[in-house]
Amino acid sequence: MPRAKWVVGVLTVALLGAGIGMLRNTEGARPSAATAADRLPSRALGLAGHRRLVEQLEHAGQHVPGKGARPARAAAITPLRAARPLRLRIPSLGIDLPLGEDGEEVTWDTDSPAPGAAGTAVVTAADLRLPELRRGLAIEIPRADRRTAVFTVDRVSPGRVSGRGHRLGRAQLRLISGETTVLARLTGQHRTD
Repeated sequence: MPRAKWVVGVLTVALLGAGIGMLRNTEGARPSAATAADRLPSRALGLAGHRRLVEQLEHAGQHVPGKGARPARAAAITPLRAARPLRLRIPSLGIDLPLGEDGEEVTWDTDSPAPGAAGTAVVTAADLRLPELRRGLAIEIPRADRRTAVFTVDRVSPGRVSGRGHRLGRAQLRLISGETTVLARLTGQHRTD
């Protein structure tokens, strides 16, 4: 038994020495402007790129979950003033279409609030691939007030969802295409160029 403890001790010291050596070599190869995150042991293990990506996503206010993980619930923001919607953009599907009047490919139900304003805006589209959307993905609607309302998908339903179903004071979006309904809530806004 004493020999087994000795072998474990030697291996532990060897691994620690190798880790410290790798860490020193990694730090020595970096410019002097290295951040504190770059000097962490995860750098020596090849995880710095992952850590940097996570930091960038956190600073951008987005969360990208791992496979099988449930996305974090995005916080709702104060609704915008009413303004006519101009386009429907779904970056994850490569969709960027004009929002028009009746007879157009994508229309806004003018009996519902404007997208981004308090209440549930209803947008209907002809032939979009909405079943491909997933919870946590973004839908953007540039508006006439030079603001883009950014919605985060909460739910994708395989059938039409009836009723308004909105929470008082919240800005939400109901996007309908064929027999698929996407429910999303306002989680951001930015200036439109």
